[in-house]
Amino acid sequence: MESILSIFNRIAPIIILLLIGKLLNRRQFLIPETIAEIKKLVVNIALPAILFMSFLTMNIELKYFWFVPLMLLIEISLFMIGTFLKQRLSVQGDYFPFLITGFEYGMIGVSLFGAAYGIENLGKIAIIDFGQELFVWFIYMALLTRKREGSTNINSLVKMFITSPVILAILSGILLNLSGLSHVLLETPFAGGLFSSIELIGSLTVPLILIVVGYGIQLDRSVLRYSLRVILIRLCVLVPLAFLINRAFIVAWLQLGAGFQAAFFTLMILPPPFILTLFMDQTLIEERHRIDNTLTLHTLVTIVVFIVYYAFNPQV
Repeated sequence: MESILSIFNRIAPIIILLLIGKLLNRRQFLIPETIAEIKKLVVNIALPAILFMSFLTMNIELKYFWFVPLMLLIEISLFMIGTFLKQRLSVQGDYFPFLITGFEYGMIGVSLFGAAYGIENLGKIAIIDFGQELFVWFIYMALLTRKREGSTNINSLVKMFITSPVILAILSGILLNLSGLSHVLLETPFAGGLFSSIELIGSLTVPLILIVVGYGIQLDRSVLRYSLRVILIRLCVLVPLAFLINRAFIVAWLQLGAGFQAAFFTLMILPPPFILTLFMDQTLIEERHRIDNTLTLHTLVTIVVFIVYYAFNPQV
């Protein structure tokens, strides 16, 4: 195992940046409206920049695309499990199945994996996440919209997908990479300078996300039981599944290394997508509060589980 000091030096920035975010909240140094603007900066500029560069520069192999059906199968199965458990356990609220499936890759996955394993390795978790993005945009969002409005507008979903800065960044990075133009563009003086600027913008992603997440940490003990039930169900299913798929699928079949194993495990322990509270029925104040509390507590649990995993798997 890597020295304790070396592991601490990798993990400490994650904890410190979260604490800075919480301190900014407690001291009211930044108002919620400012944090919302920072989120927009991250989601629309910084995160797409870092994903674009990851896909542009990584070595893409055909076997990586097996992660797309894998992630779709996992997340559809999780939603079915959530629907079954809601009926069997008589869980309060209509959105319980939406908390059992999906993963918050953009705000949590990128920041944790990038901070611990390095920005240069983000392409590994980004490759695995692509199937997750398809699920969220075309299945998760469709089910959410149908739950809220009683119907689904496919054209609207397609428009949101193709105009999403994150999706545009991923697809353009993949296309330039597969076309063979990436090396040419990186060596061209003007294009090289442009890509260097994109890299600098992308470097803002991890610290900004962690500060924003830290700022939003707030827990309500009155709904703790509901939140813990969601988290326990997810982790009891997904942690063993992550180890099983790492061994049988990623190592034995795809013959990929420790970087992809760490990336897959990280994705499996992430909280549900944060967009749930944005696209659910906003009139359900009590249920929205339960969901917000669950997302916050799950984020904290994810960070703890990730730190433990990283302590035993510091090299990729």
